[in-house]
This record gives sequence, C-alpha cells and structure tokens, in this order.
Amino acid sequence: MERSEKSFIQQEEQHEKDDQMQEGNVSTLVSNGTVDIRGRIADKRKTGGWLASPFIIANEVAERLAFYAIAVNMVSYLVVEMHQSIPVAATHVTDWIGAAYVLTILGAFIADAYLGRYKTIIIFSCIYSVGMILLTVSASIDSLRPPPCKGKLCQASNSQNAFLYTALALIALGTGGIKPCISSFGADQFDEADKKEVKKKYAFFNWFFFAINMGALLAITLLVYLQAQKGWIWGFGVPSAAMIISIMVLVCGTKYYRFQKPMGSPFTRFLQVMVASVRNYWRGVEAGRETLLYEVQTEGSDITGARKLARTPQYRFWDKAAVVTDPTTSRWHLCTVTQVEEFKSFLRVLPVWASTIALAISFAQLSTFFISQATIMDRQLGPNFQVPAGSTNVFAAINALFLVPIYEKLIVPVLRRYTGHYRGITSLQRMGVGLFLSIFAMASAALIEKRRRDHSPAQFSMSFFWLFPQYFLVGGAEVFTYVGQLEFFYDEATDGTRSISSAIFLSEIGIGSWLSTVIVKTVVAVTGGSEKGWLRNDLNTSKLDYFYWLLTLINVLNFLVYVAVAWNYKGKKTAGVSVSDERTVELGGPRPELKRDSA
Repeated sequence: MERSEKSFIQQEEQHEKDDQMQEGNVSTLVSNGTVDIRGRIADKRKTGGWLASPFIIANEVAERLAFYAIAVNMVSYLVVEMHQSIPVAATHVTDWIGAAYVLTILGAFIADAYLGRYKTIIIFSCIYSVGMILLTVSASIDSLRPPPCKGKLCQASNSQNAFLYTALALIALGTGGIKPCISSFGADQFDEADKKEVKKKYAFFNWFFFAINMGALLAITLLVYLQAQKGWIWGFGVPSAAMIISIMVLVCGTKYYRFQKPMGSPFTRFLQVMVASVRNYWRGVEAGRETLLYEVQTEGSDITGARKLARTPQYRFWDKAAVVTDPTTSRWHLCTVTQVEEFKSFLRVLPVWASTIALAISFAQLSTFFISQATIMDRQLGPNFQVPAGSTNVFAAINALFLVPIYEKLIVPVLRRYTGHYRGITSLQRMGVGLFLSIFAMASAALIEKRRRDHSPAQFSMSFFWLFPQYFLVGGAEVFTYVGQLEFFYDEATDGTRSISSAIFLSEIGIGSWLSTVIVKTVVAVTGGSEKGWLRNDLNTSKLDYFYWLLTLINVLNFLVYVAVAWNYKGKKTAGVSVSDERTVELGGPRPELKRDSA
C-alpha cells in the first residue's frame, strides 16, 4: 500500500520519539552475540557502527586498488611482456579472476568454521601481499620474462610462466579469503535488533560499494598512468605497498570492532540434514503438518551463537531430518528445525544466485575486450598526454562514484514516498534494474564496435570516448545489482552462514569469468578459429560486435529468467515470524524438545 510523504515522515518521527523514550531502559549491549576484542558482549557505545566502519571501508579501498591495478594491466602485461595473443591473454585473465572469486567459498568456510572473519581477513591479506611482491619481482628481473622478439611471437619458458602464475595464484587465494569476509565483517558492526543501526547498515553497503569503486578508480587512473610512464615495476610495486598498508589500516581499528565467533562448518550441517532426510525417507517417515519435529529447549539454537528459526512450508522434504523417530541426538540421524531451516535458506537463494550470473559474464569484458578496443582507438588528450588503455575503465568507476551518493541521498527518499519501503525498493528489485541495464550495455557495445570497424577502420582514427556508453551502462548495472546482492545475500543468510552466503554471491563473479572464457573459446572454435573467426588477434578484422550481440541475447534471456525467479521468491523467516498460515506450538518435556506444526 502506498504511503504519503507526510504520513511516512510522521511515522519516522514517532519511531524516533519512541526510541528516545526507551533509550534509558534499553541495554547498550548488542543482541546479535558479537563480542569486543576482550571477548565481552560488545557495547554499542564503544564498538561497531561508524566507529569501526571507516577502517573496514579504507581497507577495502586499498585492497581493491591492488586488485584492479593487476586486473586492468594484466592483459597488456601478458601480451607485451609474455608475448601471448590477445584472445589467449584475455582468457588467462578471466580464468584468474574466476579463480579469485570462486576461492571465496574456501575463505568463507575457514572463517565460519575455524578462524572467524577478522583473523581470516588478516591471514589471507598476508598471503595476498606475498603474491603482490612476487609479481613485482617478476616485472623487475629480466630473466623471469622472455626476451623481446622481432617478426614472430616468442613463448615464455615453463619456469617463467610458473613464477608468474604462482604470484597470481597467491593473489587469487588472498582475494578468496578476504572478499567473502570483509563485507560480512562490516555488516557485523551493526545490530539488526536496533532500528537505528539497521538503517546505518544498509547505508554501509552503499558506501562499501563506493569504496570498491574508489579503489578501482585510483587503480585505473593513477596506477595505470604510473605504469605507462614508469614501467611495470612501479605499476605493480605501488599496489603491493597499498596492500600492505591495507592490513595496517584494518589492524588499527581492532579495538572498535565487534567480532562474531566461528559457528562451525555450515557445509557439515547441510550434509547432516541431507543424510538424515534421506535416511528417514527410506524408512518411510513422513513430515506433515501434525508431525513432531525436534528442537532444543534452550533460548538459542544448538548452533553456537545462532538464533532459532521457525519452520517454513517450502522444501518440506528436508523436514524429514527433524522428525523424531528415536531418542538419539546425533545430528546425522536427527537435526533441529533451525538446522533444517538454515539449509532451506541456503537452497532458497540459489535460484536468485544462478539467475544473476550473466551480468558477471558481461562484467568480465571490462578487463579484456573493452580494453583491447581502447588500445587501437585515439586516446590523445592534448598535445602531450595519451590516456593509457587500462584507464578507460574510469568511465565505469566514475559512474559508480557519482551514482551511489545520488541514489542514497536523492533517489531513495523519493522512492520511499511511493513504496513505503525504507530502502526505496527491495533488494530483488534493485538487482532487476541492474540486470535490465546490462542488456543495453552490451547492445551499445555491439553498435559502437560495428561503427568503429566499418567507419573508422584505421588504427587510432576513432576517439576512445565512443566507449563511454558501454562502460557507463555496465557500471550502472553493477551499481544496482552488486549493492542489491550485498543486501540480499546478507539479509537472507542465517546467523551461521553469513560468510558462506557472501561467498556464494561473489563466486558468481568467478563463474561468470570462467563462462566468459568458455564462450570466447567456443565462439573462436565455431566461427572459424583465431585466423578466420569472430575473435582474432587483430580486432579490425574480427567480428567483435557479433560476440557482443551474443552476450546481449544471453542477458535478455537471463533477465526473463530472473524476473520469474524473483517474482516467486519467498524469503526466510526467523523464529516467531510466520510466512504462511501455519503456527508453531512448542511442547514441553525432557530433551529432546518437540515442536508441532498445527493449522
């Protein structure tokens, strides 16, 4: 139901008055189980919120600066220094980016099961820094690169490739450990039970994305220019120093952080639900509305630090894992309702995850073919300055830097008047806007490439400013989809799956990069190979616009699938909050406690 601006403002003012009246009676301790550096329940006055967030945001700026400095320069480095062809170099870069983001699942597992988010970030940041140092060494020592060649391409030796790929592997591993934890660690600084802090948390997601793009902007402008003027040693050495500084910045804020204790491996709990469900299925156990289900009697769940979850009607098959058939309490035979619902929540987000991967395929072109286009276009600004090809990504980064503040300060209040939603639009709607923009992004890329090849075939005869629409639209698509995903996957995750949920979201960037590699190789093979196909080493004789139209079609189909998935999506519910007409009644008695679903 729509709300008028006046009624909405009055409601907000009343909330503020209620908060002020209750302020003297409400505890200043957090309700989400986070602790301070000394292991005590965190105090809102001394920890978390915007006391802690600036250190996390500053860390993200420095880390993203290092990552993007490599991502935008690596194709050129592989082509110029390692003598690889453009298609091969592009696939190597997308494979590397893919590995970095898929490894986030490993980082999330370690954080949730053993180390916690903060320690995981610090340890993997050190691994990341070692990789950066090795990459700088590779650019510094001539024997680690093949010699200059004339007339034909020279291949790097196995040892030269091994050294370079070891450095890149360590950077990918470091990224995998940092990325799923840093956004969740930032969100942990806000108590979901506190209305004021909840609003600040969603503002944090927007500013966190702003930090990502600030790091990217510095990388693709200052660092790319530095590399072009001073060489690869400076191009890789400065981001190496930035990565080391990012660790120091994060450590400086330690006393202000709220820490979530490790809750054990969610993958193990998922497997236990599957084993117990299948076991009971073969025993003929049913899980109907009147079935007794197992839940512990304690106030919290039996998952350390996690709140209880109420039963949901979706995916009823897995309820069999919680059906009480014998007095055993082994989780491989009998799981709690909360453990089953944790697994359901994970399953519930997978269709949304799968239906947003296509954007990652399009985004992969920013560091590959978009830059390859820029290398053969006129990048001269004035008589004495030429824009480095890698810096053309600034069009996408600037979009994000301007759009995030505008969206947060101007668009959200306007949307709020009409929707009544405190974020303006829901996370799913925001993601849909981004996916819709991605269609026009790739269509514009196809049209511009067609014009470049047909009307300005000579090298450097067409200004690189023609690339602005495709960069701008991809950047806009990322602003809406990425922030929407940050919000969605954090909101829909349970207490014990925050890092894993972030990793699943981030892994789609990696999978999208790998799919981009598969599509490139398939297109090359099907269309006549690297000599006669759509994608050749010489873009002026290629049919890159055909490739972009193919990605446009993929984005159209993906958007239609996403709309269907989002339309039918049913979110999680916490204990005591029902999403159906069913009510839950807890029965007393000795452990195990039983829960009955009744009409």
